[in-house]
Amino acid sequence: MNFQFAGSASAVRAHEEILGYWRSRRQHGRLPGRGAIDPCDFKRHLPTISLTDVRTNQLDKAREYRLRLAGTGLYSVYGGEITGKRLMDVYAPDAAHYWRTELDKVVESRAPVVGCHSLAWRGSPHLSILWLRLPLAGDGDDVDMILGYDVVVGAASDLGRSGIRAA
Repeated sequence: MNFQFAGSASAVRAHEEILGYWRSRRQHGRLPGRGAIDPCDFKRHLPTISLTDVRTNQLDKAREYRLRLAGTGLYSVYGGEITGKRLMDVYAPDAAHYWRTELDKVVESRAPVVGCHSLAWRGSPHLSILWLRLPLAGDGDDVDMILGYDVVVGAASDLGRSGIRAA
């Protein structure tokens, strides 16, 4: 995966850590399943970790994505609890379409996907999410869940804070 981003170096390093962990859980080129992922192995990243169930409607083969788990750090990003909700229940229509397209890429490619998404749909055009989505497959082949990791970027510079606090 080759991605260039002018955001926080610590955000990029955190993504590299999660990606490295995911790669270490693969066995013989097969995708790791949820059972191969131990949250204790990346405790400091848990607040913005998510798990998204991938369900396929057998009649029309359309995929539905439901957030099985969303870390506590995502509550403030979305303005409420998103665990258990579908994309259309969390996002405005344009943003839901964006996420459906990106999650479809993860499922179809069976590979990690990374990107940056503006939070303008939440009324915060000065903020973006640097995101990573990793495929999980209980059988090692067919993606049935997606592990997500998000970092909000842009807040300190756009709010005029230097990161230095007076004593």
